[in-house]
Amino acid sequence: MLRLRTLLFIFLSAITVLSVPLLAQDKPYRNAELPVEERVEDLLARMSLDEKLGQMTLVEKNSIQPVSVTKFLIGGLLSGGGGYPTTNTAEGWAAMVDEYQGAALETPLGIPMIYGVDAVHGHNNVKGATIFPHNIGLGATRNPELVTDIGSATAKEMIATGIYWDYAPVIAVVQDIRWGRTYEAYGENTDLVTELGTAFLKGLQGDSLSDANTVLGTPKHYIGDGGTVFGTSSFGASNIDRGDTQVDDATLRSLYLPPYIAVVKAGARSIMVSYSSMNGLKMHAEKNLITDVLKDELGFTGFIVSDWAGIDEVNTDYYKAIVAGINAGIDMNMVPYDYPKFISAMNEAIEKGDISMERVDDAVRRILRVKFELGLFEEPYSDPALLTEVGSAEHRAIAREAVSESLVLLKNDNQALPLAKDAATIFVCGCRGQ
Repeated sequence: MLRLRTLLFIFLSAITVLSVPLLAQDKPYRNAELPVEERVEDLLARMSLDEKLGQMTLVEKNSIQPVSVTKFLIGGLLSGGGGYPTTNTAEGWAAMVDEYQGAALETPLGIPMIYGVDAVHGHNNVKGATIFPHNIGLGATRNPELVTDIGSATAKEMIATGIYWDYAPVIAVVQDIRWGRTYEAYGENTDLVTELGTAFLKGLQGDSLSDANTVLGTPKHYIGDGGTVFGTSSFGASNIDRGDTQVDDATLRSLYLPPYIAVVKAGARSIMVSYSSMNGLKMHAEKNLITDVLKDELGFTGFIVSDWAGIDEVNTDYYKAIVAGINAGIDMNMVPYDYPKFISAMNEAIEKGDISMERVDDAVRRILRVKFELGLFEEPYSDPALLTEVGSAEHRAIAREAVSESLVLLKNDNQALPLAKDAATIFVCGCRGQ
């Protein structure tokens, strides 16, 4: 007798085949035995402009219904804050994501969409999922093997809900703790951030994206977030978020770039761009750093995704912002709301020659490449066999170990403790990098 898991696999495989339009089922790009690059080129040659622009469009799920995923040929969806299903359970998430995936597969070429979520310390939007310490706590563990185990556990819980794309890890090298997202980073030391960020990516992606129980990681935010100068933020003089990182090239390459060099070598296939600026230029328009350095110099062949409406901040004129961002090297735009507006602006820019078809094809080729590598064309849906992994005893044991190892011992050498109840100021400090 076939085991239940085998029966489930056969059932879902049958659904996948039936979901693919008949005209697409026998095409070379559907053949998993062919090399990825051959499949990419075959599919790209069959795509209309609308289909290509759909692949470059990433929409927040509360802004779109499944029917519009089909109509607008959307290639990516995500859950932002509050982007959970009506029933916030792992089963509820799986049903929601699978419905959107089914809508994507109803398009003429049956290209699966990729669904992303900020599983930054476990699959933290899902009720009942295992929650791990934030990265700042994991930085204190200095245990890359443990961080890899956390990434692996997170990947399994994500796949149970049909999600194969994680917007993590944050590999910012934080230089000012007043940055509001310091807790998402591993620390201020470049070597530590590099080691643990790479370890988490390995946990998510395994040795290969084609391995079982792996998801796509997204090292972020490229580059220099956490190093912005206090008072340079558009939020006001007493803010640092989305500010300006002011460094020379030597400092950039010694302090902030090494983690990205490491994750690219380790197999990163998706990287998210920072809201911040670099020496006065918004990172979403920084062609030198995105295209010349990351893609050309470092040899990154995956795709670049914008942050939440990040391209919009490049210019107050939306059309000019889109042209600048896409030409800088952004491959997939996290819109996240008004996707018809983005698609319309792209059509206008292509018609006017402000964005070339070569740039569009490069972006789509990168996105398709990763979808093929991830195996979405063969297994696009959730894996019900992994539902028991969500919040499992094994994963919670890893979380407890992480909490234990992240604790920092304070020595009471000079009888500083207990603290005086009438103390007006308490100053805690330590040696840099310790």
